[in-house]
Amino acid sequence: MLAVAFFLWAAGVTGPSGARASARMGASAPAPDMTALFAQPSYAPGQVARLRIVADATRLTVQPIAAFSRSRNPYAPIANDPPIGPARTVAWHPGAGTLTVRIGHWTSGVYFVRVRSARRQVVAPVVVRPTHLGQASVAVVVPTYTWQAYNRRAGDTWYACRCVHTVSLARPYLDGGVPYNFGQYERNFFRWLARSKVRVDVLADQDFNRIATGAELRQRYRMVVFESHGEYVTNHMYDITEQYRNLGGHLAFLSANGFFRDVVISGTSMTLIGAWRDLGRPEAALMGAQYIDWYRRRYPNQPYRVVGARRVPWLFAGTGLKDGSLIPGYYGIEIDGTTSASPPGTTVVARIPNIFPGDTADMTYYTTAAGAEVFDAGTINFGGAADNPDVARMLHNLWSHMSGTAPPSKPTSGRSPRSR
Repeated sequence: MLAVAFFLWAAGVTGPSGARASARMGASAPAPDMTALFAQPSYAPGQVARLRIVADATRLTVQPIAAFSRSRNPYAPIANDPPIGPARTVAWHPGAGTLTVRIGHWTSGVYFVRVRSARRQVVAPVVVRPTHLGQASVAVVVPTYTWQAYNRRAGDTWYACRCVHTVSLARPYLDGGVPYNFGQYERNFFRWLARSKVRVDVLADQDFNRIATGAELRQRYRMVVFESHGEYVTNHMYDITEQYRNLGGHLAFLSANGFFRDVVISGTSMTLIGAWRDLGRPEAALMGAQYIDWYRRRYPNQPYRVVGARRVPWLFAGTGLKDGSLIPGYYGIEIDGTTSASPPGTTVVARIPNIFPGDTADMTYYTTAAGAEVFDAGTINFGGAADNPDVARMLHNLWSHMSGTAPPSKPTSGRSPRSR
């Protein structure tokens, strides 16, 4: 056994027969690409994980890094982030095999493992989920189904061809192993969590899909946060989220285009069914607003204009923002807007008028008779802008208000005079 402090790496290399051996699959030719992917999207602390690797190499160096590194550039390669644990080198035979690792006793979150050969390097994402549900009062859901829907490896996605209706959830990611747009949509949010010292239970879509009922979800969590682009959800995920809201649970959608399409999961396959609104369940009825359009590679991002500060003053506390103010930064890409399906009393707290021709992005908030509070950011990259002091302060306010507990760290002050 090879022990490593950070992940407590277990002994390492397994061939297709299952015996501990050199990592080789038959007499295959050297792999044309280097890939790495965990067999499951999430593991609990102390679990043994399987890291599937394809590499044309004789030695590999494996080292853990975190999504919340201090690099200020969200587009900087994650593989180049500083390590947060020791490296270990293992012998390898060119081809495919599995490295077994024991997950360390880590804070729940999103992490990466970097795999290096003499000529190449890739990373593999892994969600470290809580040992049991309800360790924290807030759950953060990572959109791992949507990650794979946008994974174009081998053309196995409906984004490459409309003829594709089923995708594999077991494909390594392109772009060096980083899920599509993770740097732009998610990296800064996880940095904000780490910087704010917020305690949360981070769940992959697969973990969330295993929660039995909305009542169980409500019993475990005061607040559920969908931190990014959760476009693809199962019927069960929709059901328990709706039940949770109906029982007074608080919801925060930090990205637009959430809960847009229905999918069915079978083993490691995901099949597209259709848009929820076409199935009689418009997502605005849950989220407050729903997807209306995308930037079509021509319409630039723009700042929000605050329009509901008097109605939702706590959201903008400490920012200096008031009705008519612009929230500094640039937001858009995909947007949500209110519709006739939005719950009665839904408040538009900020908007981007005519961000696309005839389309307005709406940031919304509503409450229910059961006491639930629901926030929808209205643009796809709001959560990913958590490095912006005004957005960071709004997240702090949202967390304090909905979870009932303020993040331990002192909130940043909003930017002024540009934010006025």
